[in-house]
Amino acid sequence: MAPKQTKAEKKVAYDAKLCELLEEYGQILVVNADNVGSNQLQNIRKGLRGDSVVLMGKNTMMKRSVRIHADKTGNSAYLNLVPLLVGNVGLIFTKGDLKEVSEEVAKYKVGAPARVGLVAPIDVVVPPGNTGLDPSQTSFFQVLNIPTKINKGTVEIITPVELIKKGEKVGSSEAALLAKLGIRPFSYGLVVLSVYDNGSVFSPEVLDLTEDDLLEKFAAGVSMVTSLSLAVSYPTLAAAPHMFVNAYKNILAVAVETDYSFPEADKVKEYLKDPSKFAVAAVAAPVADSGASAASAKEEEKKEEPAEESDDDMGFSLFD
Repeated sequence: MAPKQTKAEKKVAYDAKLCELLEEYGQILVVNADNVGSNQLQNIRKGLRGDSVVLMGKNTMMKRSVRIHADKTGNSAYLNLVPLLVGNVGLIFTKGDLKEVSEEVAKYKVGAPARVGLVAPIDVVVPPGNTGLDPSQTSFFQVLNIPTKINKGTVEIITPVELIKKGEKVGSSEAALLAKLGIRPFSYGLVVLSVYDNGSVFSPEVLDLTEDDLLEKFAAGVSMVTSLSLAVSYPTLAAAPHMFVNAYKNILAVAVETDYSFPEADKVKEYLKDPSKFAVAAVAAPVADSGASAASAKEEEKKEEPAEESDDDMGFSLFD
């Protein structure tokens, strides 16, 4: 049997392993591991095996190893991990797609009972219906102000009741009632808190962004730049088309009010003198478009029609 490692040797081995992972992997998910059991963690490791590695440890050891590796390599980007190592957290090193790895981790959630003193991560609502409990158990419901009735020798809950609100601690009465009803209201697993990608740190919500979301945000940014540029009269590529149009409108307004003119202004002046010409032009435009399309359609039909064969083409004449 191999001799048991001392604490100092374990620390050295842990430092070496963490530094090796930092050198090999550029993408890291920082995950919260509250209420996650060892068996559950082992299943997660099996599910991620191949392109990802899960590493747990004490925060002080992880921070120390990260700082040592940053000093050795001269890469200060690793120090961005240090502020993230707070609470019961672990690290998932991966070479795969961050979104896919995050979704895979989320699959391994396990239902858990409501234990006394636990802070509820969600609202707990007891549904109406037959509980299967005998009438002697009504004291639990009375303490918690849950309306019940006796139906066929068993206790039945009349209306849905919000037993525990999110953020509240679970009391002994609530825990006992949920245990009697066989309700396991909570589910626990590794929760992604932050994402480290080659020195950059961002929220896991970024992984849920689609191309449409990015295009929408980009369009909103361009719109804001355009509005700001127009407000301060500062030319930018986004505002240039609007500035040209506004300048044209100003010149056109001056031409309409004065004797100065140019070809485009002459047309506008004619329409202002006789508005009926504008109405005729507006009607004629779609008619012209439809005529052009009809003509092009006829040309296409002519191209598709097979040419008629003549007698000469057939190799003889009817009069030979």
